[in-house]
Amino acid sequence: MTQRAISRRTFVAATGAIGLGGTHAMAQGPADAYPSQLIRMVVPYPAGGATDILGRMMAVKLAQAWGQTVIVDNRPGASGTIGNDVVAKATPDGYTVLLAITAIVQVPALMPKLPYDVLKDLQPTALVASTNSVLVVPKSTPARTLQEFVTLVKASPGKYNYGSYGVGTSSHIQGSLLNMQAGLDLVHVPYKGAAPLLQDLRGSQLSAALIDMATVRPHLDSLTALAVTGTQRNKLLPDVPTFAELKFHSFEPVGWFGLFLPAGVPPPIARKLSDESNRILHMPDVIEKIEGLGMAPGGVATDKFERTVRDDAAVYAKIIRDANIRLD
Repeated sequence: MTQRAISRRTFVAATGAIGLGGTHAMAQGPADAYPSQLIRMVVPYPAGGATDILGRMMAVKLAQAWGQTVIVDNRPGASGTIGNDVVAKATPDGYTVLLAITAIVQVPALMPKLPYDVLKDLQPTALVASTNSVLVVPKSTPARTLQEFVTLVKASPGKYNYGSYGVGTSSHIQGSLLNMQAGLDLVHVPYKGAAPLLQDLRGSQLSAALIDMATVRPHLDSLTALAVTGTQRNKLLPDVPTFAELKFHSFEPVGWFGLFLPAGVPPPIARKLSDESNRILHMPDVIEKIEGLGMAPGGVATDKFERTVRDDAAVYAKIIRDANIRLD
């Protein structure tokens, strides 16, 4: 029956139902129908990288599950803030999704005048994958443990350095933290990307670097791993201790990739996206692909991911402040 065919009596009955609790039924309507149109997944980094690969994998799986088109929209630039801002300002209807990385909670402490507030304008929805950072040194370095490396550096002030993906990146922040906690004077050498950093590290032009497992994994034959971030050892490096085991603190956060929605998306819609994403992340082929990238699959409860986002934001803000790291 069309709306025009509804009789006045039916209309009155319907409005009366709303007054007696029909409002809840109306609120549930959009969630029941979701998704009923194209979904845009914003990836705030260029095509071809790990974030893009994960985004396209999730887009394909969601499209298959829901029978709706899910497109990946790459919006790189400004440390991810361009794409983040697009989603933060999007209509909160569940049809614009962000796949962000850990940098989303680091940048606010580095760039205080952002056009959005990460913790207020975006809502964490699903953890897709995570990866430890690994402290590595060239095989030629006469140190096989972190304590041996610390002793080596302290014995020759000003001689040793560490590389990073650039100022304000996780590798820079973690290297600064190591300097502060171990009392070292490792000189920071920023690079533009992983390839030149790894080339110099393998050639012993660099003394050390903290590199995510997904990136460093193919090069571990020419490097020595001394410690990993996180609360548990990486199963790919079972003999390498965590920084926490070695009595260092604030190295508990790991790198992560997660889906976010604009704040204000109705909870039933957000929950529908979260539940479906977590179902996908427990599929054997998805687990295999993520682990093949050197990462750990997500699929945890949304409230746990929310706590991770807030806790990591606080940890990184303190490190950045204490180390006086700035983006000039």
